[in-house]
Parts: sequence; C-alpha cells; structure tokens
Amino acid sequence: MDVKSNLNALITVVIPTLNEVEGIASVIDEVLSTGISNNNILVVDGGSTDGTVDVAISKGVRVVTQEGRGKAAAIATALKYVNTPYIAVLDGDYTYPAKYIPVLLNEAFKGYDLVVGVRKYVKGSQPFIYRLGNSLINKFFNILFGTKLSDVLSGMYVVKTSRLRELDFEMTGFSIEVELASHIVSTTSKVAEVPIEYRPRLGRKKLGILDGFKIVRDIFKLTWRYNPIFLVFIMGSSLLIPGLLLGAWVAYHYFITGINYYVRGLVAIVLSVAGFQSLIASLVTLYVKRIELRILRKLDEVLKEC
Repeated sequence: MDVKSNLNALITVVIPTLNEVEGIASVIDEVLSTGISNNNILVVDGGSTDGTVDVAISKGVRVVTQEGRGKAAAIATALKYVNTPYIAVLDGDYTYPAKYIPVLLNEAFKGYDLVVGVRKYVKGSQPFIYRLGNSLINKFFNILFGTKLSDVLSGMYVVKTSRLRELDFEMTGFSIEVELASHIVSTTSKVAEVPIEYRPRLGRKKLGILDGFKIVRDIFKLTWRYNPIFLVFIMGSSLLIPGLLLGAWVAYHYFITGINYYVRGLVAIVLSVAGFQSLIASLVTLYVKRIELRILRKLDEVLKEC
C-alpha cells in the first residue's frame, strides 16, 4: 500500500493541548500540509483558557474535551474517537515538525508497533538542564528494560491503535511515553526510531524538573509490572557497594594497622557475595527476557506465513 496516498485511511493525528494558543494554528496548518484531512486531526483539550479551542475549531478540525487531567488522560480520551489503524501523537507547541508524520508511518508499515521520533535539537530549542535530564532518564530506562532506545521521552510518535488500546494508562501526566515504550519493548519489542528536528516551542513550557522525578518513579513502577524479578535482583545487587566498601575498610586495618575485624569482615563477604549473585541473576533475567521476545517474534513470523 502507498502510505502517502492513503494517509487518511491509515492514521489519525492526535494533538493534546493545554493553553497552546501561540502554536496550535501553525501545528494544524503543518499537519494539513502533509495531506491529512481536517477530519483526521483530533485536538484533545485539557481545559484551555487562552482561546486554544477557538483557534482549533476555526481550522475545521475535530476538537474534544479530555476526561481527567494530564497528557495520559488526553491520549486515553482520544482512543474513544479514533477508528484508524495508526495514531500519530505530537504536541501543540510547534516543537515537532508535522512533515515527519508520513516518514514515521512509512517506517511503522515495515512491521513496527511503535515508531518514535528521535529529537535532534536546534539552537535554543531545549535548555541544557532539560537535555541532561532527558539523557539520564533515557539511560535509566535502557538499563531497567535492557533496551537501546535513543529518546524514550519524545512527544512525537506513530503507534498502532490496537497496541495503544492495550495500555492500562496507570501512569499519569507526561509518563505516558514511558508507559507505552515499556509495554511495547516488554511484549513484542517492535520499536523503531527516526531522527526528527526539534524546534523552540511557541508559548510557555509546562514540563518542569519535578516531572522528571515523577517519570523516574513511574519507570520503577513499570519495571515492577513488566519484569519484577529483574528489579528485585538489580536492587539486591546494590549490596555490592557497602560490601566492597566495608571489605576495603577491613582490609586496610588488617594490612596497615594490624587490627583484625573478623565480624565486620564476615559481614563484608556476605554482602559482597549476595550483591554479586544478585547482579548475575539480574543479567540472566534480562537474557531470558530477550530470548522470550525472540521466540515471540519468530512465532509471529510463522503465523504470518501460514
């Protein structure tokens, strides 16, 4: 199927908004320029008071009021109005160029459940502290889920509608992206990434530093849901740190001062052994998870051939 000529049969563009009057008109115009019709653009508004809704309505697109608060609630609300096989999500602040929607959809048609737009920052688009936070959260996610994703927090992506409907939407606010990513990588692992431009936003930034800590907390919760054994073992491996430190302290006194701390030495050995065993066990659980995903992918290929 020619993706570009069948955009309106394939995809609905969902734009969550909350007081985005400065950027929403430009965002909608860009989406329309890709060939996507007004009826396939869904603005889900979270209670704007600045005229965002009026501007969106004037553009002839569909506008609905979200149920609940936060971005996750906006996506959950959107699912009630979508009947296309794919959904594209992008913010209403003009940071994500809509021209990449057909590119992401074309990549999804290669068999991926989720295609993420990896942000390439232009000058002035994102303060250093936010770029650093994104990088650290991304590394944290990759460690806990055994992945190599480049931008798990990107707000522009294309996802199969059927896979998005599988979410429990347990995580609120800006954690919707990590919940979606964790679900896909833990079930089919069919995730692709496409580099996209990231521009300076129009209007006031809503994501604060505290939201970053909430996302980290939610990543822990999601790890407990999808791979609890790994989380238990990786936390147990932290015993290595006090074990090695205590062991070094005991060794220093044994060899330098001549004082023997037998009990503390025994405690250091126990902690170190327990931590090392937990670390090995956590690596084994990751390996087993990857084997499981390979088997699922192979079964999927066999079923498609039947």
